[in-house]
Amino acid sequence: MRIVFMGTPAFAVPCLQALVEAGHEVCGVFTQPDKPKGRGYHLIAPPVKEYAITKNIPVFQPQKMRDGEALAQLEQLQPEIIVVVAYGKLLPPDILQLPPKGCVNVHASLLPKYRGAAPIQWSVLNGEKITGVTTMMMDEGLDTGDMLESEQTEIGAEETAGELQERLAPLGAKLLVRTLEKIQAGTAVRTKQEDSLSCYAPMLQKSLSPIDWNKPADAVHNLVRGLNPWPGASTVLEGKQLKIHRATLAQGSGAPGEVLSLDPFVVACGDQRALQLQEVQYEGKKRMPAQDFLRGHPVKLHSRLGEEKQ
Repeated sequence: MRIVFMGTPAFAVPCLQALVEAGHEVCGVFTQPDKPKGRGYHLIAPPVKEYAITKNIPVFQPQKMRDGEALAQLEQLQPEIIVVVAYGKLLPPDILQLPPKGCVNVHASLLPKYRGAAPIQWSVLNGEKITGVTTMMMDEGLDTGDMLESEQTEIGAEETAGELQERLAPLGAKLLVRTLEKIQAGTAVRTKQEDSLSCYAPMLQKSLSPIDWNKPADAVHNLVRGLNPWPGASTVLEGKQLKIHRATLAQGSGAPGEVLSLDPFVVACGDQRALQLQEVQYEGKKRMPAQDFLRGHPVKLHSRLGEEKQ
């Protein structure tokens, strides 16, 4: 089929690659504008753009989707179908209605659960055991269109959001190719979403980072996993931020935030259980194994994390 692909981050690249390798005619790629990064604020191209350039696919980076420019470009391209994977922009009705076979989205959850911008992270934050990917026909709502295909997978007990994303990306690519085969053959089955079963997965904010040690160990563990790699879970040690990149559930009880052990580095949570810190990053320092951190920065046994320096 003649396809326009819309996507931005690394998660979307396997889907674009799968379309190319399946023999579809990808006549254009729409992606977010290049963004300045690093100390020099050099413009960095999105991963989808980088891949498209290697395949000589025309790239379009409109600032807006509702000013008529994107619509005019799409009218020139004349796609049969538009495929959207983590594009980061909502499509207006005139674009949704343009391609004869509609617009298909690959969403990283088992819809109708976790509609929104960060379904992978919120699945981990909420302690879900199973997630997956869903393909759907797009409408004007936020991830509310009719479902087409889905594939589920278990979430590992220690798996971070970043690790889960790396697994779901190729799963979504395979599901997309299968979905398009059925659309092309006229055998795709549309299933309406049950709105009463939906929940929202908003974009992550740095305000989620601080750990509340009064919460149960499971909840703190899920916070550490769900905010890895960004923005990261954090606590306070001697008045400075201590990011916790990896941790695991441990035995032990004490006051919330109390350091119960230094070898291994174990901290008490609010339900008479504890968390073993495995990889940390002190303010202004590099991330490192917790035991290496303790060798260079002695912490007092029974001191409390999360307390501001007096």
